[in-house]
Amino acid sequence: MKVVLIGGTGHIGTFLTSQLVDSGWEVIVLSSGRRAVDKDSFPRTVEFVKLSYDRMLADGSFRDLLAHRRPDAVVDILQGDAPGVFSACEKVGVRHLVFCGSVWMFGRPKVAPTPEVRQTECPFDGYRERFDQLQATLRKSDSSALAVSAVMPPNICGPGKIPLDGKGGRSIEVHREHQRGVEVCLPFPGTNLIGPCDAEDVARGFACALNNREAAAGEIFNVGSAYALTAEQFVNTYADIYGTPIPIRYVDPTVFARDVLPDLGANFHFLEHMCPDISKISVRLGYRPKYTPEETMERAVRWMKDKQIGLIS
Repeated sequence: MKVVLIGGTGHIGTFLTSQLVDSGWEVIVLSSGRRAVDKDSFPRTVEFVKLSYDRMLADGSFRDLLAHRRPDAVVDILQGDAPGVFSACEKVGVRHLVFCGSVWMFGRPKVAPTPEVRQTECPFDGYRERFDQLQATLRKSDSSALAVSAVMPPNICGPGKIPLDGKGGRSIEVHREHQRGVEVCLPFPGTNLIGPCDAEDVARGFACALNNREAAAGEIFNVGSAYALTAEQFVNTYADIYGTPIPIRYVDPTVFARDVLPDLGANFHFLEHMCPDISKISVRLGYRPKYTPEETMERAVRWMKDKQIGLIS
């Protein structure tokens, strides 16, 4: 079995590539070439192809690559043009196409754990447009031989990327503040749910979909950890990891959104629940997350400490 991974050199793709090779897949990784790739960190059998996402669809080079390599499946982690990727795959006889979305595409949750359906209008234009494209592509696949699936991660954590911090970003400076025990401000009462999921476990969701094509066809699947943390426990977990108490100051949620973290992309983490319901992928595809939220946060901090550039001491 052969698979093409679009965006295979990123946080998810790095783990997914190894998992697929281990389960017998022949893997072709597509990347834009904008940043250097440490090929030594990938299995030796992986083939790398340099293609720009936008140009490869416009100039037909993606379709040409598929026609030449004849993969059984394609994974589009970037999901920038679902209709374009679907069209190219369908024309050359690809059997399975798996997209990466986000639980934020469902909008502000009405329930937690949150199932794989739109809850409210997504406040992020990019996510909303991508979800509309994804749904339209899934409907189109109903009358096609090309099966389409989607995997929706929550906040992605673990080694390979600076993890979400107590100010809603991925700032090494904020992590250094956590390490020093600098106060963190949260909206009262601090019970909003945050679900860090290890990139290795996110990748495991894609592998489950690829290895169970018939059960995954036409479906959207959440992936995530087995449970989520309250915002308060999220900060306290960093206190435990860094071995330093981190004081928490609570403010009214309206004040928090207006004055503390006015950027929606930052305050959304602490004002809206991120606790995906993973029962569907667990029952249908046998998905089992390996890491708890606390474990993946610790893995991410350890990676920062071990990183050669010395992210934190």
